[in-house]
Amino acid sequence: MAGLDKMKSQILDEAKAAAEAKISEAKAKAEEILSEAKAAAKEKSDSISRKSEAEVANYKERIASSIDLQRRTKVLAAKQGVIGEVLDKAYASLSGMEAEGYFDMLLKMLEKYVLPQDGEIYFSSADLKRMPGGYDAKVKEIAAGKGGSLTISGEGRNIENGFVLAYGGIEENCTLRAMFDEKKEELSDKVQKVLFA
Repeated sequence: MAGLDKMKSQILDEAKAAAEAKISEAKAKAEEILSEAKAAAKEKSDSISRKSEAEVANYKERIASSIDLQRRTKVLAAKQGVIGEVLDKAYASLSGMEAEGYFDMLLKMLEKYVLPQDGEIYFSSADLKRMPGGYDAKVKEIAAGKGGSLTISGEGRNIENGFVLAYGGIEENCTLRAMFDEKKEELSDKVQKVLFA
């Protein structure tokens, strides 16, 4: 029986050793899995952190870009407002000129727009009343110099200032407002260069 106990004891010792080996192997495997999980979690955490930092930087950049765009838009609007005021004052200044200077300016405009044809020139009722003596002769002289003829219509047009040329049913609007509107971009560019150079 002693041999049986010895055998039994030996089997138990071997089983115990095998169990301890299995437990040790399982602990090592668990440590390895835990270590890999920690490494994966750290990598994932770092990735999330980097992504978050990139998103924050991108957001800051978009905010800065938006603020800069708003600033530039407001500066542009302010500049356009100033340019508009300067052009309005220039228009008012030309509209309010004394009669002699005003009608001399209209003669210079007429030299530019008169055609070598027979036609009529229309003024506002107010301009017809304050037109200097001998103006009709100056108008005819300019038209003749271009190879045409113009007569001043006695009918006052519903215009603020300037004149309207009529050639065979076709009219050319030469009012100051029409001139300003036609040259608005060019005038705005010139004013901008003077004010904001």
